[in-house]
Parts: sequence; C-alpha cells; structure tokens
Amino acid sequence: MPVLGMGGLFFRAQDPDALSAWYRDHLGVGAGCSSAGEGEASEWFWQVQGGPMVFAPFKATTDYFPRDKAFMINLRVSGLADLIRDLSAAGIAVETRAEWDTPETGCFARIHDPEGNAVELWEPPAA
Repeated sequence: MPVLGMGGLFFRAQDPDALSAWYRDHLGVGAGCSSAGEGEASEWFWQVQGGPMVFAPFKATTDYFPRDKAFMINLRVSGLADLIRDLSAAGIAVETRAEWDTPETGCFARIHDPEGNAVELWEPPAA
C-alpha cells in the first residue's frame, strides 16, 4: 500500500488562531511542536512519534462522542496521570471512566477544546 500514515487533520474553527494556541499551550500539539526527541520543530507542522493509530468510522448514532460533532480527536500520550493533573490545574475539565481502561488497550481520559470538540487522550499499555 502506498499510504504511509496520516499527513494532517484539518477542521473548521470559529477562531483558528486561539484554538491553535490552546492545543499548543495545553497539549504540545500543532505547528512548531515536536514530540520528545522526535526531529526538529517546523513552523508548518508538528513532528510526531511513530506508533499505533486507530482509524475507525463510527455509526452516526454513537454516543461515544457528542452527536453534534462529526469527529473526535484521539491523541496518543505518555504520562497520562501527569497530563491530567496539569490540565486540571489549568481549569480544563477532565473525564475518566474505569470502564474505558483495560490492560490490553491502555488508559483514557477525555477533555473538550474551547470550541467543544472532544479530545480523547490515550496512553497505550507499556510494551
């Protein structure tokens, strides 16, 4: 197959500059950011670490994320407990549910960006 991975995620925003700043400041995501030890940052893209990615259309009736949204962003993270602490300290509501976490899939938390988009934080199980 010629596809090597995701090349980008593009979505509409009421205030793209403010939303970009929120993702950069709270999650280290977006143009100019680089995952720990992974290449040099660029003003145009986010340098990410390779690893697993789920690509899965959901039924239109799913209640896994808000019905009024066409997508949910899932970000693979390390140090989820520390990230939850930092997000909470910044006044960002973080949802966790014991039933989301399993030894096979890892641990999850859910936040919403300032425009109401669901963002799932996923820490895969240690290899």
